[in-house]
Amino acid sequence: MSQKNETITLIFILLITLGLLGVVAWWLSQNLGFNIDIFSQTKPNNSTSGNPNSSNDFAQVQNVPSGLFNYGGSTTWAPIRSLVDPKIQKARPEFKLRYIDPIGSPPGSTAGIKMLIDGQIAIAQSSRPILDKEYELAQKRGFSLQQISIAIDGIAVAVNPSLNISGLTIDQLRSIYNGQITNWKQVGGPDLIIKPFSRPKNASGSVDIFLQEVTKSENFAANVELIGTTTLALRKIASTPGSIYFASAPEVVPQCTIKPIAIGRKQSEFVAPYQKPFVPLSQCPTRRNQLNQAAFQQGKYPLTRNLFVIVKQNGQIDRQAGEAYANLLLTGEGQELITKAGFIPIR
Repeated sequence: MSQKNETITLIFILLITLGLLGVVAWWLSQNLGFNIDIFSQTKPNNSTSGNPNSSNDFAQVQNVPSGLFNYGGSTTWAPIRSLVDPKIQKARPEFKLRYIDPIGSPPGSTAGIKMLIDGQIAIAQSSRPILDKEYELAQKRGFSLQQISIAIDGIAVAVNPSLNISGLTIDQLRSIYNGQITNWKQVGGPDLIIKPFSRPKNASGSVDIFLQEVTKSENFAANVELIGTTTLALRKIASTPGSIYFASAPEVVPQCTIKPIAIGRKQSEFVAPYQKPFVPLSQCPTRRNQLNQAAFQQGKYPLTRNLFVIVKQNGQIDRQAGEAYANLLLTGEGQELITKAGFIPIR
């Protein structure tokens, strides 16, 4: 056989071999789930096409409507409204946001959702999930509601700084607000009458969650004093020995006049809402206690909840505005600013 014929034969055999290998690889990928493209390097896709939430910054978010949109709701959202929303306004000047207080009732998640259903605002901010009765009321008005999680928050328990106690279990906290435990000596503290404070029922998403998850009852005990705002409550905690109060962790943990305490499902599982070691209040405000973000994010702290954007699913511009606002908050830029505002990013 000539050298030329041998070369042609070798090439022919090589082509057949490669073809057979290709058939075998295809069969393996189809039947055994092997990846035949193991050498390819796929670059991450940063496009927002088809998925507005994949954006890294405010400028990339699509379907943001133009106009002035009223919004409001949860007082827990106040740090987001003061820090994050102005950044959104600057980056997207066509999307104007105006905060609206309810008329005749204190601001809060319940008031915000009611205002959304009544058509007074286009976007509601809530620190609790939508209630069944709110879904039903919206359906009677001809539309549905959607809740979109944008951050994680914790409920922190505050006491007077003079109180010497290592922490409380959920059961002990329940018994305090149900009126069954009335003296701190019953939970390992001093012989001192407990003076529990709370915001009114339905005035705050924090209160709604606390009643649902902690007290397991519709109302507080008669000895619980109701105070209109967290600011007033914290002032009263600072001046009242034996007092106790609960609120959103970012509102409580950095304060200089009260002491946040650890909470646990059991006494052996106390978790502080602040990063240890505890910064003495004498060093505040030069140094402030910081949120225990890892415990909130990992679910180790027992009193956590999500923050929601409530969207009016009416097929009109209100729906577009609500979804756009949520998508802006879920960008990389939005989540970073939410962290700076004192909350835990959802992603």
